[in-house]
Parts: sequence; C-alpha cells; structure tokens
Amino acid sequence: MSTVHDTIKDQVTSHPIVLYMKGTPQFPQCGFSATVAEILKRSGVADYFSVNVLAEPEIRDGIKTYSNWPTVPQLYVNGEFVGGCDIVREMYSSGELQKVLSPETA
Repeated sequence: MSTVHDTIKDQVTSHPIVLYMKGTPQFPQCGFSATVAEILKRSGVADYFSVNVLAEPEIRDGIKTYSNWPTVPQLYVNGEFVGGCDIVREMYSSGELQKVLSPETA
C-alpha cells in the first residue's frame, strides 16, 4: 500500500517541473500560487505538472512533511525542491530560476 509520500515522490520524479498549488495554473485560488504560476509563464514554461492541493487534502498535508516546508505553493524541478513563492520570486529576479529551468525551456 503506497503512502502519500510515495505518491508525491512519484509525481516529482515523473515530471520535470511540478507545482503544488492552491487552485490550477489557469485558475489559481491564492495570490502566492498565482505568482509562482505567472513566474513560470514568464520564464517560458508552458507545460508543467500541477497539483491542486485544495482538491487533494492528503497531498496538502503530505507535501509539507515531504519537503519539510510549511507552506504551499511548492515548486520542484527535476525531482528537487526549489522553494515556495518568496524563494521562487527572488530566484526569478536574480536570474537564478532561469538557470534551473533552462534544460526544460531550451
């Protein structure tokens, strides 16, 4: 029987870019989730796997313990936790996020 952590591990390792967020990229239901989705769009990332944690409460709780990060949204690239909204925003502003994403957007 698989656990919620097994499900999350499978999601982050099966897709190059994964965003755990409140809502969907098209209809974010929180400002922080909307910000990260917009940053990905502005970075040229059109296609990524997203998980609406509002629709999946077990994932909403599990992602926080999986990453040891207390908030959503959470961005993963190539199986690695990148960060939440503030970290993603800072990385985007400095150009660091584009370097992390470049294999996916090239």
